[in-house]
Amino acid sequence: MASSRLSLRYVRRFTTAAGDATTTVEAAAPSPGKISASKAKTILRKVHDPDKALEIYSNVSNHDASPVSSRYAQELTVRRLAKCSRFSDIEALIESQKNDPKIKEEPFYSTLIRSYGRASMFDHAMRAFEQMDQYGTPRSALSFNSLLNACLHSNKFDKVPQLFDEIPQRYNDINPDKISYGILIKSYCDSGSPEKAIEIMRQMEGKGMEVTTIALTTILNSLYKKGEAEVAESLWNEMVKKGCEFDNAAYNVRIMNAQKESPERVLELIDEMSTMGLKPDAISYNYLMTAYCEKGMLDEAKKVYEGLQGNSCAPNAATFRTLIFHLCYSGLYEQGYAMFKKSVYMHKIPDFNTLQHLVVGLVRNKKIDDAKGLIRTVKKKFPPSFLNAWKKLEEEVGLLSKTDASSSSA
Repeated sequence: MASSRLSLRYVRRFTTAAGDATTTVEAAAPSPGKISASKAKTILRKVHDPDKALEIYSNVSNHDASPVSSRYAQELTVRRLAKCSRFSDIEALIESQKNDPKIKEEPFYSTLIRSYGRASMFDHAMRAFEQMDQYGTPRSALSFNSLLNACLHSNKFDKVPQLFDEIPQRYNDINPDKISYGILIKSYCDSGSPEKAIEIMRQMEGKGMEVTTIALTTILNSLYKKGEAEVAESLWNEMVKKGCEFDNAAYNVRIMNAQKESPERVLELIDEMSTMGLKPDAISYNYLMTAYCEKGMLDEAKKVYEGLQGNSCAPNAATFRTLIFHLCYSGLYEQGYAMFKKSVYMHKIPDFNTLQHLVVGLVRNKKIDDAKGLIRTVKKKFPPSFLNAWKKLEEEVGLLSKTDASSSSA
């Protein structure tokens, strides 16, 4: 035990020059056992402590093996740091990667630009893009798309069209591809201008460029959210006539809108999916459950849930969120608690906002042990950042003992 503790005391230093200052970050050093980037990605999804995330990332044995696998591990680490506003640590971590021999390779360099974007550090992403010449790294649509994505993740939607026009003029080697256009389309949709996104789509068609299903789905989703269902349906029918083959994601966008109409309309679209050779997934059935719940047809919604396995689907967190919320809304807190226990068993626990309604309802109905049991469970499962929220809820509903309450307020 002592030796394992000692191994964690070693640190790996990430050093970078930021302007005239030098920033040094200490992250937990690699322990003797190295892990793959793929394994690190799996672990990092469950780790929320930024220091532990840094430790795991520093133990990856193949940072330089695959740009794709390494990218996910790096981005997850960056996101954990960003959630705690540790931006200087992020800068030090990313800048340290520029010492890697693969820095001259565009795929590797592009991961650094993307990572800055994941942290919403657009200015850093832009600076990294402009510094590529210093490292002898070529530019193409690949790094250009990473920069555009950094814009999106930084919520600088208006900046994307500007860069789309300016960057190819500044760098002759950059020719926007269908992915570039897709990002431009998404920027317009995210800013609430699907009509401009459609204009871009028409430009692509005029150039003989493929409009990806992802881009079309993004436009459809934006139109439905803006309440322009007729325009969306018209565009859908047009693209079907042109031979476009929509996938599950596209159908689920239509189903999302259809749930507002009726369960029957959702069922029609699910049947249409099957006719087209697609297999409705958990998202499809979640929308069907929501449609039933919003009509007060809880028994029908539960039947859909119970039939998921027969449809080769597994419930996700949204499944349990929908059912628990509507069970609570109908005052069926004991059933909601039973559904919560199933979500724990499936490792698909809903969000805090849903579960706080369940806790309040259980307390109101004198199910104190169930409420305490729920909170004990979620404290183990939720990130540490939620502990204060749970303690506050416990205090509000009177679940804290006098000792706990006084220590909590101290």
